[in-house]
Amino acid sequence: MANHKYERISSDIHKYLSNILLTETRDELLKTVTITDVSVTKDLGMAKVYFTSISELSHKDIEKEMKEAAPYLRGKLAKVLNIRSIPELNFVYDESIEHANRIEKIISEIHKED
Repeated sequence: MANHKYERISSDIHKYLSNILLTETRDELLKTVTITDVSVTKDLGMAKVYFTSISELSHKDIEKEMKEAAPYLRGKLAKVLNIRSIPELNFVYDESIEHANRIEKIISEIHKED
């Protein structure tokens, strides 16, 4: 039953963080970011936030910008989440979409050869 609590909190962070990035930030780079997943630690001290972006900047630059915005985003989350303490936000670029695109490209090339 405890897993439901962590899943709910992860889901809430995902939902609210996505909304904050889209509607409340002024930085256009942050508006290009899409949150793909959130996982929280058992003690709720840390939340690993996976994201992608349609920006032309490198992953490292976007990740750096997200880490700089983390205190602002955490403060915004504190206003909407009903938990005792808000987890630290650790942003990680999600490469799974790019990986899936590479696999899809390889598969389509194999089908072209046949």
